[in-house]
Amino acid sequence: MRSDGWHLTEDLDEFLARSGDFLRTRPALHTVALTVTETLRVRGMHTYGSEAPVFGLLRQAGEVRAAFLRTPPQSLSPTRLTPEQADSLAARLAALGHRLPGVNADHDTATAFAEAWQRHTGATPTLHRRHRLYRLGDLTPAQPLPGGRARVAGPQDRRQLMRWYREFTAAAGIAQSMDAGSWADARIARAGITFWETPDGTPVSMAGATAMVAGQIRVAPVYTPARLRGHGYAGAVTVEVSRAALAAGAQEVVLFADLANPTSNGLYGRLGYRPVADFAVYEFPETSAADVPGRTG
Repeated sequence: MRSDGWHLTEDLDEFLARSGDFLRTRPALHTVALTVTETLRVRGMHTYGSEAPVFGLLRQAGEVRAAFLRTPPQSLSPTRLTPEQADSLAARLAALGHRLPGVNADHDTATAFAEAWQRHTGATPTLHRRHRLYRLGDLTPAQPLPGGRARVAGPQDRRQLMRWYREFTAAAGIAQSMDAGSWADARIARAGITFWETPDGTPVSMAGATAMVAGQIRVAPVYTPARLRGHGYAGAVTVEVSRAALAAGAQEVVLFADLANPTSNGLYGRLGYRPVADFAVYEFPETSAADVPGRTG
């Protein structure tokens, strides 16, 4: 058995073998780690880019107490950490010369890590985004329902999906996790996007869902072009995707909403989603431990 402390690896199977049980203890809070690792397991280690993902777990008193993953060029994504755990992780990554664009975690963890990263590298963090994790309680369809129907996106919708994926990431101010074509192909392959379309068959909104892992499914993304908002399309398609997740056997259905958007947060509350935790994204400037005077990495 390995000693206590942070253990890093690029081996997904090793990471899941050692941390999988821990991640499954809190499926909602660990939704990002669960769904990203499942995507990597199914689609391959270079799904999100050419640079190898990095995984880590923290052992304390012989048990796994925390974990993290990073799929470059995305930010570091750790599970909940105490300030001491965040500091030890920042120190370890800085000592190894890791360059991080930022951190995305529950608010307290993200803040603690950002402060620790500044101490160990000199990089000044900037709060980029705050979002809230919701869990579905009793699903309550929005009323009145807009005209039209839900339809699962297929191969004929590839260009539409690519365009809306680019628009969604730009509007949300987030980095694309993969190129638009690969993203569309992946969603089409597992029927992972549902459209709401008007009676004449025109798509006006979309909602996606991750694969079910550890009994949880995350609704993502939800997007309606700006010119089509205000007609109830997002609520209608979110209800359809949520209902499908429940029908598939999900014990927990979750989603994230940007706290800067009161409209979406209000909508999800009316549909039956209840707050779980607030998250924060901090961005770091292009610097690493190796750039700080007196540090060699």
